[in-house]
Amino acid sequence: MVVDDVYLPEGGFVAIHNVTVTLDEPLEEDQTLVAMPHRDTNDDRKYSFVASGGEEDGPSTTEEGDIVVDTAEVTASATVTMSDQQTDGSTVVVDRTELADGGFIAVHDSSLLDGATLDSVVGVSGYLRSGVHEDVRVELDDELDEEDTLIPMPHRDTNDNQEYDFVDSNGSEDGPFVNADGGAVVDTATVTPSDRASVSMNDTTTGGNFVVVDEAFLPEGGFVTIHDSTVLDGEIVGSIRGTSDYLGAGTHSGVHITLDAPLDEGDTLVPMAHRDTNDNEQYDFPDTDGEEDGPYTTDEGDPVVDTADASVSAAVSTGDYESDGNSYTVHHVDLSEGGFVTIHDATLFDDAVFDSVIGTSEYLEAGFHADVEVVLDEPMRTSQTVVPMAHRDTNDNEQYDFVTSEGEEDGPYTTEGGDPVVDTARSSVVAQATFTGEEEAGDSVTVDSVTLHDGGFVTLHDSTLLDGEVVGSVRGTSEYLGPGTHEGVKVEIDEVPGGEDTFVAMPHLDTNGNQEYDFVSEEGAADGPYTVNGAPHVVPAMVTAETTASVSISDQSSDGSTVMVDSATLSQGGFVTIHDGTLLDGEVTGSVRGTSDYLEAGSHEDVEISLDDPYESDGTAIAMAHLDSNDNEGYDFVDTEAVVAVVASVLAARRLN
Repeated sequence: MVVDDVYLPEGGFVAIHNVTVTLDEPLEEDQTLVAMPHRDTNDDRKYSFVASGGEEDGPSTTEEGDIVVDTAEVTASATVTMSDQQTDGSTVVVDRTELADGGFIAVHDSSLLDGATLDSVVGVSGYLRSGVHEDVRVELDDELDEEDTLIPMPHRDTNDNQEYDFVDSNGSEDGPFVNADGGAVVDTATVTPSDRASVSMNDTTTGGNFVVVDEAFLPEGGFVTIHDSTVLDGEIVGSIRGTSDYLGAGTHSGVHITLDAPLDEGDTLVPMAHRDTNDNEQYDFPDTDGEEDGPYTTDEGDPVVDTADASVSAAVSTGDYESDGNSYTVHHVDLSEGGFVTIHDATLFDDAVFDSVIGTSEYLEAGFHADVEVVLDEPMRTSQTVVPMAHRDTNDNEQYDFVTSEGEEDGPYTTEGGDPVVDTARSSVVAQATFTGEEEAGDSVTVDSVTLHDGGFVTLHDSTLLDGEVVGSVRGTSEYLGPGTHEGVKVEIDEVPGGEDTFVAMPHLDTNGNQEYDFVSEEGAADGPYTVNGAPHVVPAMVTAETTASVSISDQSSDGSTVMVDSATLSQGGFVTIHDGTLLDGEVTGSVRGTSDYLEAGSHEDVEISLDDPYESDGTAIAMAHLDSNDNEGYDFVDTEAVVAVVASVLAARRLN
């Protein structure tokens, strides 16, 4: 590309960028997309235009004040990549595919290039849901016995039966995804049958408990074992530090190995490819003194190995994934000593070392930790770059003091080159809710805040949602909320079941665009929830009902041993107690004649109460509703000589004959 003219008053560069944008909401059909550059008006490296309701990060404009845009027709289709590789002849690995709709990867041989559309199919993956899939292993129908160009081709599931019917239907079903020009989406790879194993591993920084082997080819399946440097001196079994799970025949990338014997210091590691000689998918080499599961060997009879220098410090790894905005999960954390994993935002790249911290894990013991959830200090309301960083516990107090000590304590683990041990990833957020629950809730409950990138509603479900009652659990829904962040959203509810319950705040889409909540009336067919990694975005919290009660008692005739209360309605569990007329003279506990059994929250009719102190003559019976304030379902008002300060001390007095 030639740039005709450039004027740089202070020097500089001209750069041409192909900018890849990851979509928070994948396209399901062809659309016109509008590319619009936005400013970073608050200099925080986070796109806040939607979350701020347009207050921050507005679009760039021309000198005339017009918004800078371009448009393009985008085809919702698929992508696929497959590397040149060796194979045992029975399987191949597709590196990556992204499908707009569920479907399959069909692998064709080179006869496709000669027009053999159906006969060229030599293998098909299992059904793949829409989204991104990596390292897709495809079994070949017939063994590949010579080098060939194989062509992976994503196919749709046009009849929605999750079965690949393209060949059997002579092409009428499950046709390929196509590009904007109408051609099938494909890639090509040279695939070479081989019976020679290989293994490769780059120099690495580790916490001493976990390593990653970059690639292994095992023509008959088996394992990859990590040996330390003593294997180079002939210590075959004693040098073993850890072994992979069983790996099927073929090529494997990013093989994770947990070390049974952790490294205490840096060393040369030797990954070695091992067979599964007894076909039990268990690594038996050390237990059998080398009789079983020996290594693959070269033509010269040497074990198939690689070497990698490992420095011991820490390691963190994560990936791009969807987040609920309240926490972030780091997939792998390996610490040589105790410490923490801290999440920084992208301002770290502007040297905001302290201000970039947005969340820190609990204290982590030395060792390997999988799927470490870090609760964020402030909600993440928009998609952004996150930087997990491993930190030491330099003062041994199991508290993260890096920020408060201005870097004097709990600094980061570093690589051999002195750089902090970090990873970077993109956290995709399309909805975020903060809900801390409520005490003494009346006709409404307040959701602290909710951010909806496409507008919608926030619905409150009761705890039956957790048992699968998706529609019947709805207790109330907000008014329609436009795109952006909304604080203090009041949701009118019909009840708090049992007077106290776990409520679940759930952001919902307005899928039909009518700004009316139709999820219940349409039995879930419209206005479904925002999702995170395929599951509804939910935030649970405890809600207790406002403490209210009512009782009703009528004049009645009795033998003096029982009293009938017409009705009692309790917002929370409790009791109905019968007091005699001395209560009106201030005799709080001495007036108690009898108490009902424990009553659940709700309405009760014809509550019969047996009296501990029967009436011997006509008198006044006062029915009083009592709260079970200590939640033991036992009536302790008299035993504790409690003072009447109960909000639910609603009473009704009637003459007893």
